[in-house]
Amino acid sequence: MTWLLVAALLTAATLFYVFYIPGQLFLGPEKTRASYLRERKDAVYENLRDLNFEYQAGKIPDADYQQMKSSLQDEAATILAEIARLERGPGKTA
Repeated sequence: MTWLLVAALLTAATLFYVFYIPGQLFLGPEKTRASYLRERKDAVYENLRDLNFEYQAGKIPDADYQQMKSSLQDEAATILAEIARLERGPGKTA
């Protein structure tokens, strides 16, 4: 009988722990489009470094390397252009 009580208390404690929502949640700073793009740029540059390392190690064929490198460079150029556009502000042209 006591094991049944212990199991019920353990179940109740587990359910409380899993489903309890505190009164105030910290969601972190709100991300802007520019901060998202900077993070994405860093990820693309890291992917380019990794791709170059894998190619130098002989793990990627030349044709695949050129295709992936071109794709990542195009993405990086697009991201950099959008960052530059956002930093200029609305209505301004280069």
